[in-house]
Amino acid sequence: QVHVVESGGGSVQPGGSLRLSCAASGSIFSINVMTWYRQAPGKKRELVAVINSDGPTNYADSVKGRFTISRDNARNAVNLQMNDLKPEDSAVYSCCVYIARDYRDIYSPYWGQGTQVTVSS
Repeated sequence: QVHVVESGGGSVQPGGSLRLSCAASGSIFSINVMTWYRQAPGKKRELVAVINSDGPTNYADSVKGRFTISRDNARNAVNLQMNDLKPEDSAVYSCCVYIARDYRDIYSPYWGQGTQVTVSS
């Protein structure tokens, strides 16, 4: 069994910073792509940031220059540093990691439960 747990959400004023973390545990052979998504009320889920197994990253245009995704392969973890936060960044943030549970397995997506980020004055 695999567990994916996010932490680090909360409330912050505009211009502030938050750091989200996501850790996978359990029966893990290998992790490929690690991602962060967000979904605000009444809106579609949005891909925020992606980091590949060998390091390349990609970001939604709305967060480029403000958010930074990083991974800690030793801890099966992915982080999202969010700076200069804006009210429109308010959403539930979820990580999704692609995990193979053994050498024969294909990479499948595993989701965390989500963490709320609220940016408000």
